Amino acid sequence: MRDIITLACSECKRRNYTTTKNKRTTPKKLEFSKYCRFCRTHTLHKETK
Repeated sequence: MRDIITLACSECKRRNYTTTKNKRTTPKKLEFSKYCRFCRTHTLHKETK
């Protein structure tokens, strides 16, 4: 049931992180505040395809 998803930075649009999520319990897209090494700051990372 858990699928691998990719998180992309909302500012530079680079795909920095991968994680898993259960699509049955969380059908919406995930958003995390994580560190982007390209922007060198904490930014919002959103789920991408």
